[in-house]
Amino acid sequence: MKKTLLLTGAALSAALLLTACGGGTVGETPSGDSGAKTNNKKLSLIPGVQAEPFYISMQCGAEAEAKKAGYELTTQAPQKFDAAMQTQLVNALGSNPPAALLIAPTDAQAMLAPIQQVKNRGSKIIEVDTALKDTSVAESSISSDNAEGGKLAAKTMAELAAGKTGSVLVLDTIAGTSTTNTRAKGFEDELKNYPNLKSAGVQFTQNEPDQAASKVTAALASTPDLIGIFATNLNTGEGAATGLRNAGKIGAVNLIGFDASPSEIEGLKKGEYQGLIAQDPAAIGQQGVQQAIAALEGKPVTRNLTASLHSITKANMDANAQYFYKQSC
Repeated sequence: MKKTLLLTGAALSAALLLTACGGGTVGETPSGDSGAKTNNKKLSLIPGVQAEPFYISMQCGAEAEAKKAGYELTTQAPQKFDAAMQTQLVNALGSNPPAALLIAPTDAQAMLAPIQQVKNRGSKIIEVDTALKDTSVAESSISSDNAEGGKLAAKTMAELAAGKTGSVLVLDTIAGTSTTNTRAKGFEDELKNYPNLKSAGVQFTQNEPDQAASKVTAALASTPDLIGIFATNLNTGEGAATGLRNAGKIGAVNLIGFDASPSEIEGLKKGEYQGLIAQDPAAIGQQGVQQAIAALEGKPVTRNLTASLHSITKANMDANAQYFYKQSC
């Protein structure tokens, strides 16, 4: 009787996890085993936020690679780029974790404990896009070279300025977000190489477009010689474009965004953006799955991988269309 009750409880736990993931098989259930070994063909992806084209493109790349390799991948994402919301999803993996968790930590420190708990239950951890400060947790980290991305944005800004003097504002997301913070620093470091351009500082937007718009409005009032804005991700870029639009400064202040979402590409066509630094999120997802499977199958794993970056302007956008982000797979 006791054995029957235990099996029923395990089946119920598996069913609850299946419902949370929105479908798919949970995996074989070997007798006397539990945790990630139960789901030896199951991969989970928890990106930074839902409905964002960058992460959708990453999901598309990951799903295609998992399917090709005979693995199942399910994706859940928080409604906001928020550590508390992401922690809830990680904790929901519960006692029935996947064989491997691909995750974009929304905070380099706050996400350590919940991710470590999943690892302790037997899951392999693969970081995609963002990373923990503690480098002992993940098997592999795949991201863009964010410092180089920031430097590329500064170089593009200097080209757009064409020798004109002025100040440049950096709009970052949240303090503690490894990717965007590194982009901001790379930009600031490279900007020092251009005497005609001076920094107006880095301001945080909490990854909220309306806050980015407000920061732009304030900067236009306090910095009369504002010549450019570098926005470190999609939401800050869209908010910055709104702020410039409301002030009637579209085109008068060069706006460089990071990423190449459909809305940003449309903005580039309209002249709301003068430049975009595009990543290759599909390749990040693809490589994340490849590294997860290598770790699970005892094959060599590369600890750090970087994806390519591309400076896109209105003049070269047609030649770089393969790097435009998707809204659906």
